[in-house]
Amino acid sequence: MPASVSSAVSEAAAQSGLDAVDLTLLDELSRNGRISNTDLAARAGVAESTCLKRVRALQTRGVIVGFHAEISPAAMGLHLEALITIRLHSHARGDLRRFQAYLEDLSATQRVYFLAGDRDFMVHVAVPDAAALRELVSDTLSLRPEVASTSTSLIFAQAAGRRGL
Repeated sequence: MPASVSSAVSEAAAQSGLDAVDLTLLDELSRNGRISNTDLAARAGVAESTCLKRVRALQTRGVIVGFHAEISPAAMGLHLEALITIRLHSHARGDLRRFQAYLEDLSATQRVYFLAGDRDFMVHVAVPDAAALRELVSDTLSLRPEVASTSTSLIFAQAAGRRGL
């Protein structure tokens, strides 16, 4: 991470009451959420009991919001992934939360992003094939009265990028 970004993260973390041990714990857990408490404590340079207390405190404070397994959509038969940006009609912007909940409930939805700028939402979807994507965009999303326009980009490959802080 560039020094300016690392410095900004450290400053923001300090303002949030996080110290160097917390940052190490978070960095390690974001890289491997299944790391043992023993290994995590060793990497953070603290006792195992201290490590466990710190992780639990980070969860209680809402800094750690969960642990999860990342499932391959392709392994589940969802071989086509796309990003769909959606712009709503101006009169529909009064109920953004309801529309966001609708997007979250679609079976194809992987993630929903509420955006600033000329688009209102970006939805990451995974579907079995091109026909299912066409149906989702043309027959499901575009027919909603709130939707002014959509734009779809296929995902050819996905790189995780740097995990951690």
